Amino acid sequence: MTTIKMAVVGLGKMGLHMIHQAEQTELSKNVEIVAVCDSSEEHLITFTVSHPATKMYTDYKQMLDEHSVDLLYIAVPPKFHYPVVMEALKRQIHVFCEKPLANSVEEAKAMLEAAEKAGVVHAIHFSMPHEPSVVKLRELIEQETIGTIRKIDLILQFPQWPRAWQQNAWITSREQGGFILEVGIHWIHMIQNVFGAIRVVSSQVQYPPNTGECEHEIQAEMELADGTRVQLSGIAHFAGEERVSMIVYGTEGTIALENWDQLLSGPVGQPLGSVEVQESLSQLPVLKHVISRILGKPSRIYDFNDGYQAQLVLEALRNPNQSQS
Repeated sequence: MTTIKMAVVGLGKMGLHMIHQAEQTELSKNVEIVAVCDSSEEHLITFTVSHPATKMYTDYKQMLDEHSVDLLYIAVPPKFHYPVVMEALKRQIHVFCEKPLANSVEEAKAMLEAAEKAGVVHAIHFSMPHEPSVVKLRELIEQETIGTIRKIDLILQFPQWPRAWQQNAWITSREQGGFILEVGIHWIHMIQNVFGAIRVVSSQVQYPPNTGECEHEIQAEMELADGTRVQLSGIAHFAGEERVSMIVYGTEGTIALENWDQLLSGPVGQPLGSVEVQESLSQLPVLKHVISRILGKPSRIYDFNDGYQAQLVLEALRNPNQSQS
């Protein structure tokens, strides 16, 4: 049986989570973590306690020089995605990158072109379409349960940003952080995946004055290819509860995906009720699909083109003076 040699760059929350997934029985048959890299020696020292046999590096180029790697998982802050991914592609290594794909549209386009030229598997960690609630949502939309789509509302509300478990320097920065980039990108991709391409019509973003801090508020109007409105309302730093939700209004009813995975639906004029979602609908974890694709088996991955298309919308929202092309 083929064993895929996998290396990881970035030992933060997502890097450790992915290593844990790779070590689960179902996946460990086909993948072996051969090396890890992180700029923090403290992170490496902590990791070595549970993984004393794994080679550890602070320089990802040295790691790739010294190890035969089939798959590289990249879980570093967004502005470092480009150099790490491009180095792997230059060596024709399969790449699995965290979202968003890059730190700009230009970087995302260059990464996509390089990945296609390298002829390797290139995947981005978009997990929402694999979630059972979204699989069920897609099914209800395709069955036209609520008739013709009239409007979609996307609501992103965070009393505290960053949230308690996200305490790091870059996630509060205007350059790499903010809830539009960190959370909104998931929903942008999911909406594009379920409903089709999105175009940003207008966007008003409120940033704190005279700082490099990320946004506090956004109001944006987008539309699908058929002109259906998609409205985004986002705010951070207020008294209340977090809400990350999408409401889809149709001619015959409404479907809501509340707080990521609570699926609700109801006919026009009636209250929304819970929709039963079978856990068996889950297509997670994404790593399973990446491994299957490398092995030439049936899989469902989202590649760098998906990442690029989402990046176009993301940057048009964050930088409304730049045109979306």
